[in-house]
Amino acid sequence: MDHTMTVKRHYTQTRGFSLYEWVLGRGNAQARAGSRSSKTFKPKKNIPEGSHQYELLKHAEATLGSGNLRMAVMLPEGEDLNEWVAVNTVDFFNQINMLYGTITDFCTEESCPVMSAGPKYEYHWADGTNIKKPIKCSAPKYIDYLMTWVQDQLDDETLFPSKIGVPFPKNFMSVAKTILKRLFRVYAHIYHQHFDPVIQLQEEAHLNTSFKHFIFFVQEFNLIDRRELAPLQELIEKLTSKDR
Repeated sequence: MDHTMTVKRHYTQTRGFSLYEWVLGRGNAQARAGSRSSKTFKPKKNIPEGSHQYELLKHAEATLGSGNLRMAVMLPEGEDLNEWVAVNTVDFFNQINMLYGTITDFCTEESCPVMSAGPKYEYHWADGTNIKKPIKCSAPKYIDYLMTWVQDQLDDETLFPSKIGVPFPKNFMSVAKTILKRLFRVYAHIYHQHFDPVIQLQEEAHLNTSFKHFIFFVQEFNLIDRRELAPLQELIEKLTSKDR
């Protein structure tokens, strides 16, 4: 069973920079000087050096350096789609892990008693194994559940094989889609609830580039249902409109 997303009917006032204000250009979204924190929320997931997946990761990094994100997410000629999705899923986990790690001091039981993405969207957690019935919990607890669950999937060699010649399971793409759908919710929470500290920490350029890369990737391979993207739809249109 997947966790649930509930749409709340009542709007409430948000503090600081709202996503809407930022989308309209009222917040400074340009890159600023300053060093990025290397803090991560969970241990980084490493792809074994010397493996084919490591070569794919280096290819992805090289194409990202060109600045053309649309081209960077495309399946390299002759490569396996499952392997490409696996490599990028690990990379997005590491990116979100680092981004959330920079704002954990601001995401607390007190500041975020429920996991939400703005006033309309609230998320309840279930993983179908340890927690079968969706539960309402704070954002830090939810994200801890989420990232631990993702870690477990990435570490499972039957789901994410790292050795050459080991086939991906038939349900791999379904699992990858669920992982990416859940990782999106961390982006959504950060943008809606914690964009003020992101600006204070001079991380907005990093966050925007990471999210744009993520969106181009899931759009390229239809990995997340459009309805799931609704909490950030306006931002998605803003970030991707120039690259169509």
